[in-house]
Amino acid sequence: MSTAPSPGITPEFAAAYREIMCEGLQNEFATTKKVLAAIPDGKRDYCPDPKARTAWDLAWHIASEDVLFLEQITEGKFKLPDPRYDHERPSTVADLVAWYDKHFQRALKRVRAMTPAQLATPINFVGMFNFPGVFYLGFMNNHSIHHRGQLATYLRPMGSKVPSIYGGSADEPFEMPATA
Repeated sequence: MSTAPSPGITPEFAAAYREIMCEGLQNEFATTKKVLAAIPDGKRDYCPDPKARTAWDLAWHIASEDVLFLEQITEGKFKLPDPRYDHERPSTVADLVAWYDKHFQRALKRVRAMTPAQLATPINFVGMFNFPGVFYLGFMNNHSIHHRGQLATYLRPMGSKVPSIYGGSADEPFEMPATA
């Protein structure tokens, strides 16, 4: 992988891209909360394969890494792993959803407060990438969606229902809005 500097972007582009991404992240956040909330507390140690994470480990990974990605973008540096929230790991599904809601909203607000110049400044991602900070919003979004999809496949085997994600599910069918 290349660590060469990426082409520069204008601060104006960075600010516009941030707004688009933050709106999308807010929508994905709401969906992720539904998937997290569907984990049965009594079955959160479910693991489909010895090489896979438990549902609880995967849920914490999603919630904590979403927040850490946003925070590290605002700090202008990435550190992996970043254990700053390990001591806050919730003990129930409801607590996890509340933790995620509080910390995600706070971190997203910090991203929205960044100046266009800060957003356009390249950040080295542990020697792998060197993109303008704002581009990591897309990386974070993809990471979150990837792991949320993994977790969603755990739900039925754990005895839970799968919420709608990008349309209806067998458990939460899509309903057409009434026509005017």
